[in-house]
Amino acid sequence: MAGKADSPVSENPFETVSSMSSKNLIAVSALTFLLIFSFFALSLTGDSPVQLVSESDTSSDDWRAFSVVAPVDTGINVYHDHFRTNETYPSWLLDGLGVNKVCELTFDGTWQERYDADKESCWDTLTASDIVSFPGTKIIGHSPDGDSDILILDDPSDGHGSAVTGSVLDANPNAVIFFVEGFSTEAVLAAANQPLVDVISTSFGAPGSVPVSGIERGTEIAVVDEGKMHTGAADNSPSPAIQDSTAGPPWSIGIAGYAEEGDDQKEIMSGSYPDISADWTQYLPNHDDIDGYHETSGTSFATPRTAGILSFVLESLREEFNDNSSGASPVLRQGMLVDGTDSEGNPFLVSNSEIREALNLSAWYPELGWDPTSGTMPVSPVAPCTQTGWGFVNLSNIEPIIAHLNQSSELSQRPGDVVACMNANQDMREAYWDAYPSVPSEVNGLSIIGDQGVERRLV
Repeated sequence: MAGKADSPVSENPFETVSSMSSKNLIAVSALTFLLIFSFFALSLTGDSPVQLVSESDTSSDDWRAFSVVAPVDTGINVYHDHFRTNETYPSWLLDGLGVNKVCELTFDGTWQERYDADKESCWDTLTASDIVSFPGTKIIGHSPDGDSDILILDDPSDGHGSAVTGSVLDANPNAVIFFVEGFSTEAVLAAANQPLVDVISTSFGAPGSVPVSGIERGTEIAVVDEGKMHTGAADNSPSPAIQDSTAGPPWSIGIAGYAEEGDDQKEIMSGSYPDISADWTQYLPNHDDIDGYHETSGTSFATPRTAGILSFVLESLREEFNDNSSGASPVLRQGMLVDGTDSEGNPFLVSNSEIREALNLSAWYPELGWDPTSGTMPVSPVAPCTQTGWGFVNLSNIEPIIAHLNQSSELSQRPGDVVACMNANQDMREAYWDAYPSVPSEVNGLSIIGDQGVERRLV
């Protein structure tokens, strides 16, 4: 089976694992119950080489400050108006992202007419080794697994990746998109090993946050070794995020959902005890036309929205402090996501951990205004962190985060009970993921990486 969904993505694309035996499901359920019980009982007091290029090849004074986001998902509808741009990406940027192929797309006619016109010159020619530029769009595309029906493109049986990428650009319309098609550790590493990528966003994993390993080795390399940020979707269920291989590792930013512009309460079908919660329901581009949109819900979309917010923050700071490149290369950028100078010529550096701290400080808990018919859960005034983590994040958090990081207006410290609760969260994650490392790619007959990922969960 190709690494794409067999049917269009639904508004609640949670899938079950039909291949697990009843015995295995009972065991997993028991372990998940123990995890849930444990955290509520707590006191609240193989890798591809990095591609290195010189600094002079990856920055320039004749282009704007920028940020690169890498969604890893089903595919991307490069024909949709949402992804169009009048900008021409400079050659040094394309070289820095490893582009080795250019597809000049047709932008007249219906989606099908455009695809048919480009099929012979582009889509039928792509291989797993190609990193493709699509001039006239914000997309650089790559499909390292090479096992889908149409590499890179979100074909008519898919849709998830186009919506995910649309959410990134809704938060930062200027983001450069390095899109990776796939559901494997190798797909994550394809983004991790790109020096110019700032944020990797993943919205897939095992349903119910069952404690089997998945992509955590790839995200660990991206964050710990390469200094990038990783936003990972918690499950579309109330399961705790701690043991989730996408949202749970301590180096990842685990994201649940809340009803933004609704009653601002936690969505019931959204992971518990994450890092933060973001917008659950959004209006996002279709995968099989050129200008249509649809409303869809899930942590799948809260997660890339947060990636876009982080990207906007990075781009703003880079513009302010004369940083003309991206990424956090340990060799080229001292492992810093912002590597610039202030008005007096002094170094201005911002790391992954500093941005993450600012994100946590900026999060907020809502006032009680619950609508009992809304399908949401009131955020408890007692230990709200167990529901929503540090709290809610939306576009209003951008300016306070920037002001905190450029030292123009420092964010207030969070209350002691919130800090204690989230320290307990981080302690559990560090202990869990040290004691539960990656295991082989098949456990009791259940494929845990690769092209079955979309069947297990598109959150």
